[in-house]
Amino acid sequence: MKSKEKINFDQLEADFDQLRKSVKADLGSTDANYIRRIIKIQRLAEIGGRVTLMLCFFNLWFLLPGMLLLALAKILDNMEIGHNVMHGQYDWMNDPSINSRSYEWDIASDSGSWKRIHNYEHHTYTNIVGKDRDFGYGLLRMSDDLPWRPKNRWQFITYINLSLLFEWGVAYHELAAERVFKGKKKANRTSSLSDGELKRMFFSKAGRQMFKDYLFFPLLAGPMFFYILAANIGANLLRNLWTATIIFCGHFTENVETFSEADCEGETKGQWYYRQMLGSSNLTGARWFHILTGHLSCQIEHHLFPDIPAHRYYAMAPKVEAIAAKHGIPYNSGGFSKQYGSVLKRIWTYSWPDKTNKQIKIDQQA
Repeated sequence: MKSKEKINFDQLEADFDQLRKSVKADLGSTDANYIRRIIKIQRLAEIGGRVTLMLCFFNLWFLLPGMLLLALAKILDNMEIGHNVMHGQYDWMNDPSINSRSYEWDIASDSGSWKRIHNYEHHTYTNIVGKDRDFGYGLLRMSDDLPWRPKNRWQFITYINLSLLFEWGVAYHELAAERVFKGKKKANRTSSLSDGELKRMFFSKAGRQMFKDYLFFPLLAGPMFFYILAANIGANLLRNLWTATIIFCGHFTENVETFSEADCEGETKGQWYYRQMLGSSNLTGARWFHILTGHLSCQIEHHLFPDIPAHRYYAMAPKVEAIAAKHGIPYNSGGFSKQYGSVLKRIWTYSWPDKTNKQIKIDQQA
């Protein structure tokens, strides 16, 4: 890797801007047909899952395929549809049902909260410690830039719980950051919404989700209430585990770098591109795998071009890698097992005080 001082950031900016411009100019019916096809598949999976679950009246074995179909529907809704639509990737279609301003997804977090925390803060301040609240989600110590605390000893357990309950972690993220229930805000925190408004939106969306999955559909099953309830819980848990795992693989592999606010003062667009490259990781896999990840398997491309339709990232990746090689910038990509193992190693490494981490760095440099 070249040192930062030797990289021509103006040329880097020009290269990535040109790639973005060429893809933007090519958007059209192919992209519109793609997202509409995925939405159709998602709806068929949800309907099929709900209907199959009801067949448990005849045989309880129907619960398993019904739960898996429902989990598939929720994964597609959250990853390939919701996440990408709310990034504005399809706003150019002028379709009110596929628009970032009005879209609401099948998850406990309301879309407004997610867009404020993720779309703006995370994508603007990616991996800047103290600015990017998605880095560790306020629960995990993922860098020695953060002070070690005794609670970090069991952060591996915290990570498992966060993965299982990921939709609730995302839903609560903004309230925790604003310290809504603690009442004591950080001096540098400002919000355009009052605590009351944040609470109302949180409880309203979370309440609707709980009613739909844990009361309405189970009640439709009558005497099979608890079986359908268990299957709905199972589908949500599978979705949460998958979503959290993919997101962690894109953000917290062993070699992903962090930055200080001082590092990014006066940052140019070329330097912003550079930070996205160093702060992201990709996953390799089959085409279906990329679709199920919402193409966040191409996290590098997503961080570089968050408003480009995500299904385009797969074809863009070799071009991004070529630009990275041209400028001597690492392109962190690997198979699922390798990248996820790297995530788990990072969580474990930063569970312990700095002395341990410094020794690991010394061993790596030797």
